[in-house]
Amino acid sequence: MFDMQVGLSKDFKVNVKTTENKGHSIEELAERCTDKIVSVSDYAKPEVKEQAHAFKKRIKQLIELYMQQAVKSDRTTVYNAIINAGQPKLAELIRRL
Repeated sequence: MFDMQVGLSKDFKVNVKTTENKGHSIEELAERCTDKIVSVSDYAKPEVKEQAHAFKKRIKQLIELYMQQAVKSDRTTVYNAIINAGQPKLAELIRRL
């Protein structure tokens, strides 16, 4: 028999975000990622809050940039795999996405 207990802090939160007929955009995913990386206390001094929000904004911009590059890189990989499979017309359609 296996018994396990899990303790959660009292401020534990679960956030769920959904889309309809599409996946999440790079901007939406970057926002979610940034929220996990950087948080700003409601009780922080105003100058600390301002600095933290500026840092959070910059982190989000960097995440978006690298996610855009990852998408382009993946499309290149898929394009080349489809070309190598002998489907140049399909590869061209993928490249145009």
